[in-house]
Amino acid sequence: MKKIQTIGIAGAGAMGRGIAQIAAQAGIVVRMFDVQAAAVAAARENLAATWATLVSKGKITDEQAQAALANIHPAADIQALADCDLVIEAIVERLDIKQKFFHDLEAIVTPECMLVSNTSSLSITSIASACAHPERVAGYHFFNPVPLMKVVEVIDGLRSDPKVGDALMDLSVRMGHTPVRAKDMPGFIVNHAGRGMNTEGLRVAQEGVTTFQTIDEIMREQAGFRMGPFELMDLTGLDVSHAVMESVYRQFYDEPRFKPSPIGTVRVAGGIYGRKTQGGFYQYIDGQKQLAPKLAVPLLDHAPKVWISHAHEQGHAMAGNLLRGLGAAQQMGSKPEADCLLIVTPYGQDVSTAVAEQGLDPSRTVGLDTFNGFDQTHRRTLMVSPATAPAWRDIALGLVGRDGVPVSVIQDSPGFVAQRMIAMIVNIACDIAQQGIATPHDIDRAVNLGLGYPKGPLALGDALGAAKVLEILRNLQAVTGDPRYRPSLWLQRRVQLGMSLLAPAACGTR
Repeated sequence: MKKIQTIGIAGAGAMGRGIAQIAAQAGIVVRMFDVQAAAVAAARENLAATWATLVSKGKITDEQAQAALANIHPAADIQALADCDLVIEAIVERLDIKQKFFHDLEAIVTPECMLVSNTSSLSITSIASACAHPERVAGYHFFNPVPLMKVVEVIDGLRSDPKVGDALMDLSVRMGHTPVRAKDMPGFIVNHAGRGMNTEGLRVAQEGVTTFQTIDEIMREQAGFRMGPFELMDLTGLDVSHAVMESVYRQFYDEPRFKPSPIGTVRVAGGIYGRKTQGGFYQYIDGQKQLAPKLAVPLLDHAPKVWISHAHEQGHAMAGNLLRGLGAAQQMGSKPEADCLLIVTPYGQDVSTAVAEQGLDPSRTVGLDTFNGFDQTHRRTLMVSPATAPAWRDIALGLVGRDGVPVSVIQDSPGFVAQRMIAMIVNIACDIAQQGIATPHDIDRAVNLGLGYPKGPLALGDALGAAKVLEILRNLQAVTGDPRYRPSLWLQRRVQLGMSLLAPAACGTR
């Protein structure tokens, strides 16, 4: 296919403007069309202001700004797109409207023109079904704000000519973006993989484990994520996030891994979306998120005696190192004495299950999250059962927070908070790889750039230990009986064979 020199962009909203900006800056002629002509004029003015700001900050020269603006050409009607090499559709997210637009557009453009959709949730194959030549239709999903979000998903529909996707991959690089290739499946890569964080965060909250704020703090300060799930949903808007959750869940025929929460349903019904409504999972005053006070840590007048369960040897060793450093007097016997705090370190279990299996005194038993790879210097997590006595909870809190590191105390939750959320993130990414929706490396690139995770989910699983992730999932499933936690075959097989989660099969198939 010939080099793309002129593109049409249908839709002058935020996405259309963003795509136009990076295309024009790359020296590509852009014809902007919108059914509301005023929207195109406003978009061009907005782009001019954006480039002026970039000039003032020294990001680009005045000559570059003027050249980019000269590449933006308002299209008075759809006929003005006739000479385009590529048309990118970024209009309302409704299948019937997109199908009609592509049907009408096909009668105007040349036979060589490629037609692509920026849809985030609709099937490319379905959109292309309205066209006489569906082979020229593909998906081209950018993320908002386009100039800053440097990843774009190139989606092949069932009838797409692979050469169209190839051309889009090359164009993405010309425009300064990192392209990833995906099959036409619900959620593509990023919106599919993102279900692990948000849906599991909502599940944790729905179980009454802890507050929205505490879940976010654990994911940020212990698991190392830039944002927790509720901060993220408040930023993007729950009206958007919940709709994606419902869409992916239904399109995968009610797959339990993607099950949304009624917490989201109620809030959307009430118009409680997040920052855009000045209130969501947090309240906002003058744009500032309002936070609950920090948990007060009791002062201990002496170092308590502690017995640490041997049921999980790695957890036992890590807890011992931490608590001895905090001044605890560790009892070393196989059975606990009557006057000491009991610490369990489950992977994927809750305190109640550990107490029942190990025959421990429930009133004195507290769980400590020691999952390998989690940061214990910025936040630690304790877990109590319904039978844990407040006095022993406070002793555990005073000990674990003795050096000033913040501590979260949560109610019983199989897998604490971070363990179960990380396990779901890794497991869903493994299943994306198992289905062949994208290559392992494209999955990690897409999620790392599109969601800002500290690592791609497969690399994260490798770094934390795929066998440990599998252990957590199996225990989660055993404790809850919920099929949402069933391990992906991709994860299970690579653990059995000692392979990296990023490794494709040696024979080139799954």
